[in-house]
Amino acid sequence: MRIGELARQTGVSVPTIKYYTREGMLPAGERTSPNQVRYDDAHVRRLKLIRALIEVGGLSIAAAREVLTELDSPGRTVHGMLGTAQSAVSRTATERGTEETWERAEQEVAELVRRHGWAVKSDNPGWRTLVQIVVTYRDLDQGELLGLLERYADAAGELAAAELDVVARFPSTDGKIEGAVLGTVLGDAAMAALRRIAQEDASRQAQEPSRSA
Repeated sequence: MRIGELARQTGVSVPTIKYYTREGMLPAGERTSPNQVRYDDAHVRRLKLIRALIEVGGLSIAAAREVLTELDSPGRTVHGMLGTAQSAVSRTATERGTEETWERAEQEVAELVRRHGWAVKSDNPGWRTLVQIVVTYRDLDQGELLGLLERYADAAGELAAAELDVVARFPSTDGKIEGAVLGTVLGDAAMAALRRIAQEDASRQAQEPSRSA
């Protein structure tokens, strides 16, 4: 197919397709003449993946490019791609608080991880984010919200096991790797979306008794 048909099939404009190609995110098509390039179903699939990462998963161009580069690398593994995807979706802010409060938060996160029996390293991108959250809660005197981390951890452990169980059932290695990436990136977006839906319902139910009083 030519680039116009590729654009129609994927909903990605021709200039954007060319941009993704220049950025190394989309493989170049096969040049059939000086002015014509042919694309195939693999390009359709890659553009759908790019749209999923950026438009649905919320990744930046740079983060999506990093994920796709690793996805194309030889010798990639499900575990390795999980780390890449986690780094892509994790946000880190400037350290705040004193060295003492930071060390205290580090200890609290380490203890939370220990209680749940998780064998992880402190350089996991989620670890640093969680430490920052603990420091921020304490800085704003939100101890009640901090107390919810145990419940978050319970839910996260159950969900992580379920996600990887699904990925393990994919028949091919490529499928497992892509599933791990999408499960991480889109899974974050899905949980945020479901939480917002659930919060609206919980808030509505919390207000109903006062309305009837």
